Amino acid sequence: MTKLPDIAMVFAAGLGTRMRPLTLTTPKPLIKVAGKTLLDHALDTLAAAGVTTAIVNVHYLGEQIIAHLQHRVTPKIIISDERACLLDQGGGIAKVLPQIGNAPFLMCNTDAFWIEGAGSNLLRLGAAFDPAKMDALLLVASTTQAVGIDWQGDFNLDPAGHLTRRPEGQIAAFAYTGAGIIKPELFRGRGEIFRLAPLLFEAAERQRLFGVRLEGLWLHVGAPEIIAEAERAIANSNR
Repeated sequence: MTKLPDIAMVFAAGLGTRMRPLTLTTPKPLIKVAGKTLLDHALDTLAAAGVTTAIVNVHYLGEQIIAHLQHRVTPKIIISDERACLLDQGGGIAKVLPQIGNAPFLMCNTDAFWIEGAGSNLLRLGAAFDPAKMDALLLVASTTQAVGIDWQGDFNLDPAGHLTRRPEGQIAAFAYTGAGIIKPELFRGRGEIFRLAPLLFEAAERQRLFGVRLEGLWLHVGAPEIIAEAERAIANSNR
């Protein structure tokens, strides 16, 4: 693929339990880091890479997210309302497949973002995606070049770019950043409520899950105490 997909699925429907007490009154995507909401960090990165449409799913305190996005122009926002029933990430994508269409699309979490390196990581992702051999291509960050990683990593990356799942009881060198390109056919016929991770692990077993290493610094803001650490990293990058 020489061009990044122009549509992205942006996950903003989670309960944000690890971010309590901040999320008792504010949905996690609207928590601010360095004066900007996590959601806007994600959407601004998508817009800078040329993504024209973002489908944003909402559930917990979803009316606040809808109101926040009301005047957003770029990218164009489509709300997927899951307030009646939380569908998990896989089910959330399946729900909007008619809007996504048949081409590979971007997916993006809202609990993490990154400080860019020499260029756009999303554009690098788009340039590397090869649908002939890949079902999904994930942007992954070295666990030693990240803020807020409090687990043992997610994947190992071989010289050919294949991702393999972290073996139980071991440490993996890379963490999934929450951004990737994936094919819509993986989500068809799966039911209404299902997780994304098993689909990625299945693709890895078929040797059709690949990774691109993030250039820059990944910031995973998974708990209130990480906010200050992320803000320090941002301040240092601007010096």
